[in-house]
Amino acid sequence: MLRESLETILSGAELSREQARALLAEMLDNGASPELGSALLVALRMRGESSAELCGFAELMRERCTPVEVRPGPDLIDTCGTGGDGSGSFNISTATAFVAAGMGLRVAKHGNRSVSSRCGSADVLEELGVNVLLDSRGMAECIEHCGVGFLYAPALHPAMASLAPLRRALGVRTCFNMLGPLSNPARASRQLIGCFSEDCARRIAGALSMLGGSRAFVVAGRDGLDEISLSAATLLIEVNGNDIRSRELQPADFGLAGIEKCALLGGERSENADIIRRLLAGEAGPAREIVLANAAACAVLGGLCDKLPEGVAIAAEAIDSGRAKAALQALVNLSNSLEVAA
Repeated sequence: MLRESLETILSGAELSREQARALLAEMLDNGASPELGSALLVALRMRGESSAELCGFAELMRERCTPVEVRPGPDLIDTCGTGGDGSGSFNISTATAFVAAGMGLRVAKHGNRSVSSRCGSADVLEELGVNVLLDSRGMAECIEHCGVGFLYAPALHPAMASLAPLRRALGVRTCFNMLGPLSNPARASRQLIGCFSEDCARRIAGALSMLGGSRAFVVAGRDGLDEISLSAATLLIEVNGNDIRSRELQPADFGLAGIEKCALLGGERSENADIIRRLLAGEAGPAREIVLANAAACAVLGGLCDKLPEGVAIAAEAIDSGRAKAALQALVNLSNSLEVAA
């Protein structure tokens, strides 16, 4: 099965949704040698994972994950993106999650430690004082009581543990970067998904539509940023069931000025945590502006407003009122009062 799939991928052909699902099941159930596993992941990346393949992989991951049982609703959102853009920016989607919570949304932030970057969402959250090692019940409690909870992928996708050493050894972006946003264990019905390229955004949008059940903004900055950008135009693909629509966003669409991409550079986890603390405390500057833009998209997705400039105003008020900062502190306090997952 594995070698046959590798031959198919190397020939340039695509696996069907069912074949992709079966391939991942074989890798998880019966294992793959480091050589063959690496060859499959690299071949998929070199050829480019299709929407059907991503859908098949995500279906199996959803089926085998530990669910996070929270109340469903249009206010339940995830800001998990693909990462892997190589920009070295601070953790924009993580900061956006706290602003979204401050706006009154419930955020089920799916994420992991760094695999192909210097600082992943779990890394920066730990630096901020959050206990990321909760079980699924603790995660759900945080979402419902703090407005935000962190869904640590390794704890909720135990079936994927056998592939973790392979991913770490490769140390480069693979299909699993794209599967994070497609396999949220809380089944968030609203998603803001930042992608490392426009091609990736189109493939993820196609997979989301096949999977059904969610409304999402899939975005990719034309400057390579895997977020809504303010230093270039942004491709926005709106997915609403079978309906997929694309448009281009400019900073002016948010009522915001452009910024230099280099102003968003982060660093080690301590540096990124400091940036997030300062912007949540109300500090002006590029970090605040980029988070306002992304949080504005969350406001529209969550039904708080219809227009992006209105979303910017709601996000700014969430920061300036102290509610976004309070969401972080509430998560720190509650997560550290709960038991760590076994």
